[in-house]
Amino acid sequence: MRTVLDVTPLLGPRTGVGRYVSSLARELGSAADRGGDSLAGIGFTARGHRSLRRELPAGFRAVGPPAPARLLHKVWARHECPPVTVFTGRADVFHATNFVLPPTGRAAGVVTVHDLSFLNHPGTVTAASLAYRELVPLSIRRARVVLAPSAAVAGELGDAYGLSPDRVQVTRLGVDADWYDAAPPDTDTRHRLGLPPHYFVFVGNLEPRKNLPLLLDSYRALLAERPDAPALVLVGPPGWGPTLDLRGIPSEKVVLTGYRADAELRCIVAGAVAMVYPTAYEGFGLPPLEAFACGTPVIASDLPVIREVVGEDPSIVTLFPAGDGTALAGALATAADTEDPPEAADRRRSRARLFSWSATAAATRAAYVRAVTS
Repeated sequence: MRTVLDVTPLLGPRTGVGRYVSSLARELGSAADRGGDSLAGIGFTARGHRSLRRELPAGFRAVGPPAPARLLHKVWARHECPPVTVFTGRADVFHATNFVLPPTGRAAGVVTVHDLSFLNHPGTVTAASLAYRELVPLSIRRARVVLAPSAAVAGELGDAYGLSPDRVQVTRLGVDADWYDAAPPDTDTRHRLGLPPHYFVFVGNLEPRKNLPLLLDSYRALLAERPDAPALVLVGPPGWGPTLDLRGIPSEKVVLTGYRADAELRCIVAGAVAMVYPTAYEGFGLPPLEAFACGTPVIASDLPVIREVVGEDPSIVTLFPAGDGTALAGALATAADTEDPPEAADRRRSRARLFSWSATAAATRAAYVRAVTS
């Protein structure tokens, strides 16, 4: 097959969607070397276009001219032209990896819908994401196959858009092999990153959907009872929304590291007392799964998708009712006081091994075949 992927997310910081596209493309490229598929990537950008070639993995070639995404989205929201193949050249499949599928001409269209936060939690997303309320249903109508990162999102797509199950393919995300070898930061790394000896960690964009005010309130309650409790490390880019209110928390007790590259992120998570994931809504929840891969305990909101990903065995994960700050504070206190047994770390790694990017790529390529033959 001649397949083209929208790889625009490779051109920014590798947060959720960027990591998905990077890992999927790497695995597809590796399989293409063995199977003879032709793979290409296009970036809908004007400023970052020159860097596209060096961001693509082996097995991919770059196609298309510089093209501003926002302008094209406005055109494609109202018209079925120009088809994307005007930019990409001939293709059997065009995979829109990030919610928005353009008109595809003769190519079979596949679109990944990562979550429905723009419908379910509109007050927690940006204005750009609110545009998905119009763009996603249009993309679904254009697509022959719709990809969802979890069964939870697949079910939401059916409920919201009446999408029949035979048009949806669940392509769960995976864990990079390097996570299984992650080690806590050494003394030099800890000092360079400003990490305290003992800490909880949150990983993700600092945005409203992640429920960070709830985490900070719960952490204040913990400190009121346990001033010597582990510190709180927040890892991730600023995102958007109100500034975090850190009043009442000693400055040495909260560390904001900003965005960190994968190698640093892995050691930060591996060294944590526990990862705390108080999110109000997710399409998958990759950070808890990555924490499992390096054996780190997880405290997370009890959401269907979180149970789908990390399970609900209380010996390896602590789930608290979403939005319940008292329960979260209690979970933090328990984690601070309880030594994690080595066998629990092994069970977490075993759970994480159920998810691999090679499986994601295999399921995705199966979706491409379905799209071509449907």
